[in-house]
Amino acid sequence: MRAAVCGSPIAHSLSPALHRAAYAALGLDGWSYDLLEVDEARLPAVVGALDPGWAGLSLTMPLKQAVVPLVDEVSDFARAVGAVNTVVVTPRPDHPDHPDHRGATGRDAVRLRAENTDVTGLVTALAEAGAGRIGRGVVLGGGATARSAVVALLQAGCPRPVAVVRSPARAAELREVAARLGGQVEVRDWSELAVALSADVVVSTVPIGASQAMTEDLLGAGPPARWPLLLDVVYAPWPTPLARRWDGPVVGGFEMLLHQAVAQVELMTGRPGPVEAMRAAGLAALAERDRA
Repeated sequence: MRAAVCGSPIAHSLSPALHRAAYAALGLDGWSYDLLEVDEARLPAVVGALDPGWAGLSLTMPLKQAVVPLVDEVSDFARAVGAVNTVVVTPRPDHPDHPDHRGATGRDAVRLRAENTDVTGLVTALAEAGAGRIGRGVVLGGGATARSAVVALLQAGCPRPVAVVRSPARAAELREVAARLGGQVEVRDWSELAVALSADVVVSTVPIGASQAMTEDLLGAGPPARWPLLLDVVYAPWPTPLARRWDGPVVGGFEMLLHQAVAQVELMTGRPGPVEAMRAAGLAALAERDRA
């Protein structure tokens, strides 16, 4: 069976180390997991080539919404979140009289279901850091991962997450996501970034390229009286400029990546993801990068 992670750029991804370790620990001989450099233009061809030899795809930027019209089904939860990071491939029913199967080959022989495991990754990472219940949470950024972060805060009991965004369009999307799940989000303009320092938990979804400028904007006025817990979704390079200057508890993006991958393994193999084997492999891969 084959699986892969798709995105652009993708060479930095730790997903192969995590998934290959899971297959080894589960004794899944013959399973493979690859890196595929895929942008939005190439995505339809990649999805169209899926067949019964595939177990699934992991998706990163910029594909978390682009994949939606290419699959057969989007789970209710992924549709509500508005972002997909997993495609699960299953054979269509093999009864010879089934209208979906008769004479089917290649893509026509499989059914594709889109899922979101990013929220599970975030919720689990926060809970492991002691933030199982969150009173006041702030999300920095407004993209696909920010939507998952808002949902994760809602699931962790935060009554009204705050999202700090640059784009009014992103603000509308975040409000819609929260409303679909029966919650609310308070949207603030980027000029109000300092609101994060009064939170219990801050989730930064800011890309590494913008992290230095954001850090200066956020901490330029001086440190807070009490540092919140910070989860920065970036895992490489680590630490990010924000994590380096944060004088409170910090959770790196590796923990989110690990736990969303554990959930993906379960969806693609039907077996529990071996957390500790995957954690060890991921940390070893990061350490090898640091030595390179």
